[in-house]
Amino acid sequence: MSLTPSYIQPGLDFNRDTNYIEDRITRDGRDGWPVEPGRYRLVAARACPWANRTTIVRRLLGLESVISLGLPGPTHDKNSWTFDLDQGGVDPVLGIERLQQAFFARFPDYPRGITVPAIIDVPTGKVVTNNYPQITLDFETEWVKYHRAGAPDLYPQGLRAEIDEVAELIFHDVNNGVYKCGFAGSQESYERAYDALFARLDWLEERLTGQRYLVGDTITEADIRLFTTLARFDAVYHGHFKCNRNKLSEMPVLWAYARDLFQTPGFGDTIDFDQIKKHYYVTHVDINPSGIVPKGPDAATWLAPHSRADLDGRPFGTGTPPEAPLPTERITN
Repeated sequence: MSLTPSYIQPGLDFNRDTNYIEDRITRDGRDGWPVEPGRYRLVAARACPWANRTTIVRRLLGLESVISLGLPGPTHDKNSWTFDLDQGGVDPVLGIERLQQAFFARFPDYPRGITVPAIIDVPTGKVVTNNYPQITLDFETEWVKYHRAGAPDLYPQGLRAEIDEVAELIFHDVNNGVYKCGFAGSQESYERAYDALFARLDWLEERLTGQRYLVGDTITEADIRLFTTLARFDAVYHGHFKCNRNKLSEMPVLWAYARDLFQTPGFGDTIDFDQIKKHYYVTHVDINPSGIVPKGPDAATWLAPHSRADLDGRPFGTGTPPEAPLPTERITN
């Protein structure tokens, strides 16, 4: 998402800039960007929770063959995400060193943060959108023709109102709540965010006690949005962002729920804990000036049994799990 937090003055809350490029890729191409296999490249850093949503949805729906994936490195400077992981530091499809180049190709004076996820039009090299909440919804609803056989319905029509409502609560108190804690400009704003965060986590703990997933009996967009924050909680947010009432691993229901999702194809195979920790602890020099990256926690605990399958619920509904990740997209650690 944004390279640096929104400007913070003492005594003020952290305010995220949510003004993104709102163009959409749709079946009718009404914004000038029609659904077209092979035309677009998703740029999504492994480290970023907001980008992680798009890589999970792309995996679950089987869109790998129609939307390629560019992977910036876990760290960046004040200007842009860079393609440090690629040979020569250049994205092999877009031919650029910095994501910033794709933004400037379309908007030479682009005034906002160069954020991931972003979708780039490969023929022109221009950014199409970085509106991360809409990107996953459009993957689910506009790219249906190219979903794999057995793809789950992650945004079922009859549950959309409830999914949207739950996702909105999670965004304010959890997804963005951890950032409100980490980048608070005063003790008061930090404690307000901290209290809201853990009140919502307690609410989620109770909600998930008797049901396997957040809405309905299958995985939906709501679960994906919550998971990417939970996956980073103990490794980063608990210490780095001072979200330390307790660890995720000390909340029995949420911890089991998170492990259930992690062990579901399409979730854990998108998580790179090394990149996640390096991003936060190296990039946020104001919070961690030493740049020291912690060794723990032990990622193997994510593979412990969870018993969530005893509850009613089928991960993919009447569908099937996705195939293994593409060889070029496998995480080795």
